[in-house]
Amino acid sequence: MKPKRKTDHIFQRPQSSNYYVRLRDANGRRFVQSLGTSDYQEAAVKAHAMIGEHKARLFAARPRVETVWQHKMEPGREHAGEDGGKIIATDKELIHIGHNGAIVKQEPNGGIAHRLVSRDPLTAYGVVQALLNAEGEEFGPVARPTVATKTSDDALLETYLQHNGIDGLREKQARDIWHIFRTVVNKPLRECTRDDGRAIIAHLEAGGEIKSATLHRRLVPLVATVNLAIKEGKLSIVNPFSGVVPERDDEEEADPYSDDDMKLIRKNLHRLDKSDQLLVRLLATTGLRRSEAFEIDSEQKETGIRFVTIGTKNPHSQRRVPFPADLLPYLPKKITGQLIPGRMDTAGKRLGEWLTEIGVIKPDDGRNIRPMHSFRHRAAQRMRAAGLLEDVREAVGGWAGGKKKKTSRKYGNKHGAGYPLSVLKKAIDTIGF
Repeated sequence: MKPKRKTDHIFQRPQSSNYYVRLRDANGRRFVQSLGTSDYQEAAVKAHAMIGEHKARLFAARPRVETVWQHKMEPGREHAGEDGGKIIATDKELIHIGHNGAIVKQEPNGGIAHRLVSRDPLTAYGVVQALLNAEGEEFGPVARPTVATKTSDDALLETYLQHNGIDGLREKQARDIWHIFRTVVNKPLRECTRDDGRAIIAHLEAGGEIKSATLHRRLVPLVATVNLAIKEGKLSIVNPFSGVVPERDDEEEADPYSDDDMKLIRKNLHRLDKSDQLLVRLLATTGLRRSEAFEIDSEQKETGIRFVTIGTKNPHSQRRVPFPADLLPYLPKKITGQLIPGRMDTAGKRLGEWLTEIGVIKPDDGRNIRPMHSFRHRAAQRMRAAGLLEDVREAVGGWAGGKKKKTSRKYGNKHGAGYPLSVLKKAIDTIGF
């Protein structure tokens, strides 16, 4: 019988009676494994050893304070002493011998010291937590961290969030990078230089090199906050965080889903709940970005064609997207509220686990599959294979309109209006499911 209290590691998927265990491997990567039974007690027994190893790895990886003996002088050697004498250093003792060969005094060779040990680079928070965990008679009480005093710069962040209507995951990301700025730099924005921007980059990469596109994305809220403050006359500086990410040729394009991948996806779609099934169909048949999929909360109709205006939060990608034939049977008769409920980050994790479970994602086969974005690359590939003109493909996918696009693609197609819906509908129908 399943206990009333839900466990963290053992769970059931929607539409499946089997129990699964969710853990992290020795490299810290998350994985899900079926326990091959619908009986909770049997599942708990099967998972017991795996969960124990998982917790042991987590404990071993925690920052900790080690007690060591720190020598005052290198043991096993004679050292020069006072007045022509010498000092014999053992592992625990220093023996002072005068010039006449008599022992003058003896004292400990050093004493107990403490050092922080961590598998990963320690943040300031990690240091404090390690000290708190080690708190005892040898250390005495350790002061707990205090909340930083709010400044006028913090008000600039709040203005940026409110001005752009940012909430949910995007708000969390903005506050995360702001916290890093306050922790790493911790000085007024008006005094910041590009070296401070580079210090933030160095902090972000402390655990290993991060792709430049990811660094750009992480810094966006910080750069945008300063830009808005400059625009409104609250700061008179050159943005110290703009353009500080090093240019690297490290972009790794996501692989599109293959025909074999799509066969597995169609075959196992029933294992997802209804909302995730619709999300998969929506992404696969339209090539929408994941943020765009979660943006849909209404629809329009023109010349009998149902469509949605996408990209309202980003003018470079704003466009009209007709609903494709393979998606229409699964849509509500009319969209009058958020089409895909929930959070897009947790949906991405669910789809990643499902795709791994059904064999589409195989971490060791060398492919770069990203649960949501690989549908977008498949859409571009399918439209290209259908012989569609490049600017038509870009009008459907929202790739046109950026600063790096040539003028012939950027202008004359504002908001996807450069082509009638009938043309866009025929184009998007070639993607299929």
